[in-house]
Amino acid sequence: MNIGLRLFFVVILSYVCNAQGYPKVVCYYDGKGNTRQGQAKFDIAYLEPALQFCTHLIYGYAGIDPQTYKIKPLNDHLDVQQHNFQQITNLKKRFQGLRVLLSVGGDRDVIPDTDKALTYTNLLEVSDRRHTFISSAKDFIKNYGFDGIDLAWQMPRTKPKKIHSAIKKFFIGIKHVFAGESIVDEKAAEHREQFTTFVRDFRTALRRDALLLTLSVLPNVNSTVYYDVHQIAPLLDFVTLQNFDFYEPERNPYEADYTSPLYDVYGRKVDENGDFQVRYWLSKGCPGNKIIYGLQTFGRTWKLSSASGETGTPPVTIDSGAGEAGVYTQEPGLLSYNEVCAKLPTTAEIRAGYVGKLRKVNDPTPKKAAADESWQTIDVTKRFGTYAYKLPKDGQDGIWVSFQDPDTAAQIASYIRSRGLGGVAIVDLTLDDFKGLCTGNKYPILRASANMNL
Repeated sequence: MNIGLRLFFVVILSYVCNAQGYPKVVCYYDGKGNTRQGQAKFDIAYLEPALQFCTHLIYGYAGIDPQTYKIKPLNDHLDVQQHNFQQITNLKKRFQGLRVLLSVGGDRDVIPDTDKALTYTNLLEVSDRRHTFISSAKDFIKNYGFDGIDLAWQMPRTKPKKIHSAIKKFFIGIKHVFAGESIVDEKAAEHREQFTTFVRDFRTALRRDALLLTLSVLPNVNSTVYYDVHQIAPLLDFVTLQNFDFYEPERNPYEADYTSPLYDVYGRKVDENGDFQVRYWLSKGCPGNKIIYGLQTFGRTWKLSSASGETGTPPVTIDSGAGEAGVYTQEPGLLSYNEVCAKLPTTAEIRAGYVGKLRKVNDPTPKKAAADESWQTIDVTKRFGTYAYKLPKDGQDGIWVSFQDPDTAAQIASYIRSRGLGGVAIVDLTLDDFKGLCTGNKYPILRASANMNL
């Protein structure tokens, strides 16, 4: 078989597999990675080793002009003047079958002196604004060669959990079962209906050009409030549930906890886990093959002080807020995966009894480790996620970090298969170990997730 004919069959097979609902690997690429410095700077050339695993690439983020309600680039210098948009869509020429979408919002569209969700709900409220945005977005993505648009819509977020006494917590627990029961939007019912109309009109506008329309459900946006699943699911090509940041230091500065548990954790709100989110969308009529499970490639960190306790077992009381910025990413409370792994001891260091780095705990059970097992992995349940910590010492703050690694990514891939879901989303490539600094293997979390296709 000659090369041209072989390539033809590869392309046809790729499209057939996607059409039949074979597992998707949806790779998010946040343009913010291009603005970082040093080892964290993500140039477009770093995409190529990843794209052999990705069925879809979602580039973020575009935003909304609050005056005209038209789509706009959030980094005009990078995306337009330096032609990043065009370079990204040109990758389809080398990776046959790859679909490239442009994402709008993603919690990156911050307008000074306003609630960052306000522009997004204001747009929904007026028919002319919706049509203006749809028309501008369609022209925009066609002009740059994108295959569709992803709505990472910035709906109002649920209120973060407050720390209460045991008695008060008991009575509040009776009153509030779900995270979204606190009123954050007086017009939530209207916005839910308007968003449904918006999606329906968007689908109609894109259908003639066979362009994709997808939804990213952002962390801490309550699906039960804002999304009429039964109505919008048939209109969307797929839905990514970004099942992480249930806890994070900006929202929860006084308590550290699992950021992305797969299942319900005792004592937490029942909707603060990935399985609840998946089951909710399934129960409301979304086909399983349209649900994409989104996992994080980064860690969330908190400072530990002497008041935080000695065990590191979450939830952990915090009085110091976010952990120090990473040496590469330079954002308090956030570490890329390669920054996390650099803080973990190697096997040789563990055997030598080295204690200068973090202790890693893989999905712990209630069983406690013996004293001489302090650096060993405790029995796993594969339910809650990985964390690591170092206690404060000699006047220096400690650190507590919740993260996902290749092991937890593989566990989520297994969950996706067992549930018959549409695939996995990696959020995002620029915070995975894209240079292979940890073990020499580039994109370890992406690779572990993509194994569900084997």
